[in-house]
Amino acid sequence: QVQPVESGGGSVQAGGSLKLSCAASSFVGSGYCMGWFRQAPGKERQGIALIDITTRTTYGDAVKGRFTISQDKAKNTLYLQMNNLKPEDTGVYYCAAASPLVCTLNTGTFHYWGQGTQVTVSS
Repeated sequence: QVQPVESGGGSVQAGGSLKLSCAASSFVGSGYCMGWFRQAPGKERQGIALIDITTRTTYGDAVKGRFTISQDKAKNTLYLQMNNLKPEDTGVYYCAAASPLVCTLNTGTFHYWGQGTQVTVSS
């Protein structure tokens, strides 16, 4: 498989928006569970959002109502629309793929990871 590649990170002020993309030709549209994770400085990587093979979505409590995960199977691309960003959303954001049999926000269930993209939210 080809490793996922994230893009779209950057710096934004609190209240702003960003849209992340993940090019994942080996995974999106191929029956994998897809997820977004983030890792803040000095903290463990945490699950943000996932979309399973039925397109059911799940979100972490910290981002519910503000972030939206979606995918375009024709473009083999996963997206994360982030609105009303807060300083605590700062971190490196990773795209990952997992077996459809175990699709949860647990980082241990994901085995195919991108290199990450930095998001910085200033107050």
